[in-house]
Amino acid sequence: MSAVIQFKTRTTDFESYVALDQYLESQSDAQDNQNGFQGIVGTSAALQGVLDQIRTVAPTDATILIEGETGTGKELIAQAIHTNSQRRDRPFVKLNCAAIPLGLLESELFGHERGAFTGAVAQKIGRFEAANGGTLFLDEIGDIPLELQAKLLRVLQEQEFERLGGTVTHRVNVRIVAATNQHLVELVAEKKFRMDLYYRINVFPIVLPPLRRRTQDIPMLVAHFVRKYSERMAKRIGKITSAAMDELVRYPWPGNVRELQNFIERGVILTKGEVLQLSALPSTSMLGTGPVTLEDAERSHILNALEESNWVVGGAAGAAARLGVKRTTLISKMRRRGVSRAIAQGAN
Repeated sequence: MSAVIQFKTRTTDFESYVALDQYLESQSDAQDNQNGFQGIVGTSAALQGVLDQIRTVAPTDATILIEGETGTGKELIAQAIHTNSQRRDRPFVKLNCAAIPLGLLESELFGHERGAFTGAVAQKIGRFEAANGGTLFLDEIGDIPLELQAKLLRVLQEQEFERLGGTVTHRVNVRIVAATNQHLVELVAEKKFRMDLYYRINVFPIVLPPLRRRTQDIPMLVAHFVRKYSERMAKRIGKITSAAMDELVRYPWPGNVRELQNFIERGVILTKGEVLQLSALPSTSMLGTGPVTLEDAERSHILNALEESNWVVGGAAGAAARLGVKRTTLISKMRRRGVSRAIAQGAN
């Protein structure tokens, strides 16, 4: 990493600065090789593994389930799937299932006829009709109530539905990309999510790595967000101190890319000169020194077993035997937790 050394008034005091342009150049070079992935910033092995999965599945019409923590960029990934599909010239329609009140969610999905309920003064088409021929992104699908899941399953299987309050069957041709920050397998076990719907949407799962698993992307993301908000606020910010950048890379970012983005926006607002000024980060002691979540604990346990067995999964000396589970169970857990040798090496 190149750094510009600028001396203060006293020759004995100096501070090291990093030019943000170098990361923007790296980002530009990466995007030249990532056509169809606009807005996705980073070159880490963890992220590239996800992009490779998108290149494989996007040209098909397979239903995709994107899993990942809040703030990891699930909507950007869904958009990239649509952009790289044969439906790219057709609508890309989004619906956050957690943001719609229960009483309105069915209408949002399937539409309604005039007079279907109090306040339905006109006919309305739903998101399925709006996405006909294209892609429908159902974000936070784990929040869809059980009573509505059966109707959703029927549309996914038969590609047909009736508007709320109507009797006419409408047929559509829609590709579904779903996303969740919950563990749907656990919701299925708790009878909060239909098993048949889970298997229907989990045709091709994509697990997004948290930002703490792709720390080498953080400087590039910082530069990207500084440029974005500097242009919006008509500021010229071109540098950050090396110490500040090191802090940003070391911080675990429990809110992932969204938290980093908001933090950098706040920094741009505070900055009066050309050097990015940042507010204090929360103390890492408040976040704990071990794995942040139960998911992280299990992931770390799996990684340790794999490394001890030299990444051999099955057999008497394999990781599955060390963990006391079946080979197929371990493979399933690896997929759910986003564990692969390439991602593990890229995180180091």
